[in-house]
Amino acid sequence: MIESQTLQSAQPGAAAEQQIEAHNQRLEAFLKELDSASFRPEEILAWAADKFPGRAVINTSFQRTGVAMIHMATTLGLNLRFATVDTLRLHPETYAFIEEIKKRYQCAIELYLPHAKHVESMVERFGEYLFFDSREKQEYCCQVRKSRPNDVLLKTVDCWIAGLRQDQSAFRRENAQVASLESEYGTHRKILKLNPLAAWTEEELLHYTEAHNIPVHPLYAQGYPSFGCTICATPIRTGEDKRAGRWRWFNEDDSANPKECGLHYNI
Repeated sequence: MIESQTLQSAQPGAAAEQQIEAHNQRLEAFLKELDSASFRPEEILAWAADKFPGRAVINTSFQRTGVAMIHMATTLGLNLRFATVDTLRLHPETYAFIEEIKKRYQCAIELYLPHAKHVESMVERFGEYLFFDSREKQEYCCQVRKSRPNDVLLKTVDCWIAGLRQDQSAFRRENAQVASLESEYGTHRKILKLNPLAAWTEEELLHYTEAHNIPVHPLYAQGYPSFGCTICATPIRTGEDKRAGRWRWFNEDDSANPKECGLHYNI
């Protein structure tokens, strides 16, 4: 398990800046390469493993998309890393499912945790359940528990593979691209972000999961369309938007809010 450390903006010298610029230009070329081709998800994963050995990670909360990509990667024997952010508030079912996936696919899962002092400071200042008070405090809690640990992970990679799909939400995610560039926190370095299943429909994903006997997170059967912290992710009712279960107490005050934790704002 890797604990998030305090992040500081680096002040690289001229040589380091040149290296970063060369790196960014390389990623720009890769982005054009991906834009000009039509790859299946397995081909995108194989491409990432080839271009970024040891520096490409599938970062997942163990929804069907992430597990499907782990299945693809391990079946093909690809040199890809697998990681997740452990907010220290995940459902017990999620912790058990992580162990199931590790055993099923004989793979390592890197866990990135929030910095203990950051959590302690936040709780002392705002209380254990600050996320009920306002969207701003909810977003701050997500930043401490999720975004900052994710930033630590991203400092170790050049290619971030995520499970966003265009049909997941009425907000933002309909614009999810197969490939885009993100900025590393605190530097000018770019990271190539891939969403290999961006164009897949829910039906296609379900078919693939069933056809390949891929393990399914047990919270789906309890009405959860997505998973996060135990309080902030809840089941949804019939007819509700799939993001309605996230921070449910904010559903009525702003129907135009994207209901995101912060990891995927720059879609």
